[in-house]
Amino acid sequence: MRTDNGQAADISSCRPRRNPKANLAKIKEYMDQHYNEPLSIKQLAQMANISPKYFVDLFKKTFGQSAMEYLTDLRINRAKRYLAESGERLRDIAAKVGYSDEFYFSRKFKKEVGVSPSDFAKHFKKRIAACSAAVTGHLLALNVVPIAAPLDPKWTPYYYNAYRTQIKAHLTLTDPYTSWQFESNLDKIIRIRPDAIVGTDQLLPAEKDKLTDMASSFFVPTEKLGWRDQLRMIARFLDREDQAEMWIRRYEQRVQSAREQIEAKLGHDSILVLRIYGQAIHAYWNRGLEDVLHRDLRIRTVFRPEPSEHAQLTLEQVAELDPDRILLVVCPEASSRAYWLALQHKAAWRQLKAVTNLNVHLISADPWFEYSAMSILRMLDEAMLLFTGKCPNVLLDRTHGDA
Repeated sequence: MRTDNGQAADISSCRPRRNPKANLAKIKEYMDQHYNEPLSIKQLAQMANISPKYFVDLFKKTFGQSAMEYLTDLRINRAKRYLAESGERLRDIAAKVGYSDEFYFSRKFKKEVGVSPSDFAKHFKKRIAACSAAVTGHLLALNVVPIAAPLDPKWTPYYYNAYRTQIKAHLTLTDPYTSWQFESNLDKIIRIRPDAIVGTDQLLPAEKDKLTDMASSFFVPTEKLGWRDQLRMIARFLDREDQAEMWIRRYEQRVQSAREQIEAKLGHDSILVLRIYGQAIHAYWNRGLEDVLHRDLRIRTVFRPEPSEHAQLTLEQVAELDPDRILLVVCPEASSRAYWLALQHKAAWRQLKAVTNLNVHLISADPWFEYSAMSILRMLDEAMLLFTGKCPNVLLDRTHGDA
């Protein structure tokens, strides 16, 4: 085996020195670095010092997909970057990502992505403006990086860190989940001259009219539709319906694998989602939590308020609910952080079952407050990481924003 510069790769350093399961991450890291080289199950199993059959079973059980599926994702997602950015010939891109036959690569790409490499490159160059963080999440699921979108290191750190160089017009926002500064962003959208604009029905009629006058526009209904139907509607507008269905199918596959692993880890444990805001504790719930934790993963909850309620709770009421695990969001304001620091020293908090068993899991607003195809996938991956310590993160890290 050889590295990118043609020198022989030293695979002996990748051979685990402890038990195989504890060292699969090292094999996975090796695949990350050598995806463009010929890799076989036999070779990877040899590196792990286990039989090929055991390697196949253990890799899928640990990471939720087979080693060859993971390798294909690495190669195809890197190919997407080359197709979008390099302008190189198809045969050269195929060779760069580990395929010696450009025709096989083309068939494989279409099977995985839903469109041919040439169609992907053509559609990728279409200039789409996104008028909310959730729309950005849907577009990324359709393999579209918008030319303009709300970006902020505080409110949308994932999109900001992964896409700030690819998204040319950074639209200003204060809180992408409740407001979008329309007038201050209109000039930015005009200057970028998008081919199409995707927004939500939360925009005012006059705002929609201004955007529609600028370019072909679509405003997805957000209140009554789940994320799957929202994704499908945007895909229909952009002529990317195959990509939407493929994303949904792959998400369902990930759900099935995650559910089995989380059930094995949690058993009948119950959860309660809390949010600290100001000087108070609130029971928190939203559509994303409902879809991922309740419907998809079927995790038992002790209390789910209506998404618009966010009922305030006392410590005594939390103790009465007696959850096995707590998911906790601490708002970034100074008063909320100060209250959280003080709360940890209170006897009533320290005596909670979830606290004594070290089962308080801190989560952040990003992605748990957003409702889009991308944020839902990220919630699923974070749930896997929180509850099992395992997460392949292939679609999360490799498809979107991999360096």
